[in-house]
Amino acid sequence: MNLHLAPAATLLLTLVTAIWPVGPPRPELLRGWEPPPGPYAAGHRGIDLAAPPGTPVRAPAAGTITFAGPVAGHGVLTLTLPDTGTPPLRTTYGPVAPLVRPGTAVHAGDVIAHVADQGDHCPRSCLHWGLLRGDTYLNPLTLIGGRTPRLLPVWGQPLG
Repeated sequence: MNLHLAPAATLLLTLVTAIWPVGPPRPELLRGWEPPPGPYAAGHRGIDLAAPPGTPVRAPAAGTITFAGPVAGHGVLTLTLPDTGTPPLRTTYGPVAPLVRPGTAVHAGDVIAHVADQGDHCPRSCLHWGLLRGDTYLNPLTLIGGRTPRLLPVWGQPLG
């Protein structure tokens, strides 16, 4: 039986089953997504996850490697997620030492790179993880169920 999912169903399945690109345990979020007010304005077009050099980088979902190489002196990798709309979603990773070539199909959890010891993007070693649809940057945390949870106080209850 050949099961073919509609793009909307595939997108939903991707959003429900995607995994963190580094870990377990779940990595520390060093810097969150700060969307720019315009296409050329300042902002943080992804998230930074704490990860020492050499940490394996895993595909958060099934897809095809569409770029693996240097950009501005740093290793970068792009994974395109099929059937996630038009144009399809793309995830980006840097700085990394890619382990796969463009055109390689990967499954969720496959090791696709290692965190490289390059750059001054973070105060300490990190993986920058981005998400795009076409030229529009999106929050990559949407792939794994949304934002980082925050504990809020319950008003009227004693602390501790």
